Amino acid sequence: MKRLIDVIQQKPWLGWVLFLGTVAAVFVLAIFASTIVERRTEAKFAYQPVKPIPAGEPRNEVWGESFPREYETFSKTADTTFKSLFGGSAHLDYLEDSPALVVMWAGYPFSRDYKQARGHAYAIEDIRTTIRTTAPLPATCWTCKSPDVPRVMAMKGIAEFYKGKWKETGEDFVNAIGCQDCHDPATMNLQITRPALVEAFEKMGKDISKASHQDMRSLVCAQCHVEYYFKGDGKYLTFPWEKGTGVEAMEAYYDSIEFKDWEHALSKAPMLKAQHPDWELFQEGIHAQRGVSCADCHMPYKSEGGVKFTDHHIQSPLNNVANSCQVCHRESESTLVQNVNDRQLKIKELRGITEKLLATVHIEARAAWDAGATAEEMKPALKLIRHAQWRWDYMAASNGLGFHAPQESARILGTAIDKAHEARLTIYRILSKHGKNDLVALPDLSTKAKAQAFIGLDMKKLTGEKEEFLKTVVPEWDKKAKEREAAYPKATGSGN
Repeated sequence: MKRLIDVIQQKPWLGWVLFLGTVAAVFVLAIFASTIVERRTEAKFAYQPVKPIPAGEPRNEVWGESFPREYETFSKTADTTFKSLFGGSAHLDYLEDSPALVVMWAGYPFSRDYKQARGHAYAIEDIRTTIRTTAPLPATCWTCKSPDVPRVMAMKGIAEFYKGKWKETGEDFVNAIGCQDCHDPATMNLQITRPALVEAFEKMGKDISKASHQDMRSLVCAQCHVEYYFKGDGKYLTFPWEKGTGVEAMEAYYDSIEFKDWEHALSKAPMLKAQHPDWELFQEGIHAQRGVSCADCHMPYKSEGGVKFTDHHIQSPLNNVANSCQVCHRESESTLVQNVNDRQLKIKELRGITEKLLATVHIEARAAWDAGATAEEMKPALKLIRHAQWRWDYMAASNGLGFHAPQESARILGTAIDKAHEARLTIYRILSKHGKNDLVALPDLSTKAKAQAFIGLDMKKLTGEKEEFLKTVVPEWDKKAKEREAAYPKATGSGN
């Protein structure tokens, strides 16, 4: 076999080819190495603020000076143009969509107003403007609405904060949900800023400080996207997880302490109002069981300039299927969207059946009271109504129309339907006992307005009160908030 040098001597052009090839390879490798160094340097400083962010800084735009990519994407939560088959960020009036809800919540503020939640950017605006907040509410209701909350908790104390009045504390909360709610300003690590979640884990014998980073990408959401209630006269925010996070476990917990959110205006049942147990229902689904976090789907990673960061446009995955779903699933976008719609359509059908049954049974229960039924006679029926509506609400109040756990959602609605039917049978036996053997006549509940009139709501008065509140009280809140924020170090603008 000839030596390479002998070959080159016989064919000099081959030497030039080898030389130029070597130079080109070295050049490419040098550029590649330089790019790696540059990207590592860029990534190293991508999560370092350009200037220190004060502890407890509630203004998102101040954080945005150091983290423009995250802030720019977070700002898109103000976009309300996307609408999926059953959700998205667009406007949807749930009471108009299903007037039966008005009767189901008779005597409770949700019968006045219940709309689909918009993006996090609207957290303050929406709680101010909803007619639900014309009712007397504790300051606890601010807990999940603003990054101002940890500052006020630190200043007043947690229990004292909860004891306050919603209408008397609005000047303290003007910045919508944002950076400080989930991130440590010194390290940018994910953090828990709401004590109720930590306390709930402690009561279950768990140490939340040992949660992995992947777990934290769901737990920061679980600070708010959970079921909770206001405990005692102090309205202390509490998660009902001592017996477990499933629908029956929380039902048993509430029953054991004889808790009720309100007494139903028609049936007199001691009712429970589910908030939004998204994290709990999510735990029952296949995604959570496979280690997927909330952020993986609702805040997927994206790359820009060689830097990988979390897209803070928190939204429906159906508006970002390529980055949310197709990272794992190889089906086409249209197929994946249809898969979601198919599951939600089935849940929607079951939910609609349940709502009609529940509205009907409340009306029939009132008829039984009118017929002379006693409290002792009605007690079993009212407990069935309480449990049926709680189970419906556990599923219905969760975002995603059951998609986080379709099988569990269908099972829950099935048990709700069963209990509603059992309640109706019990009530008709009572009616028969008191000489009423005909079916109870049902009112026209075809629109929200008709349903609200049926339960005796004076919507003109309530709307007028809210308009006056927005005209006189809210401007004073904003004025005082601007004065406070003007005194912040290196203030760059208000959070309004």
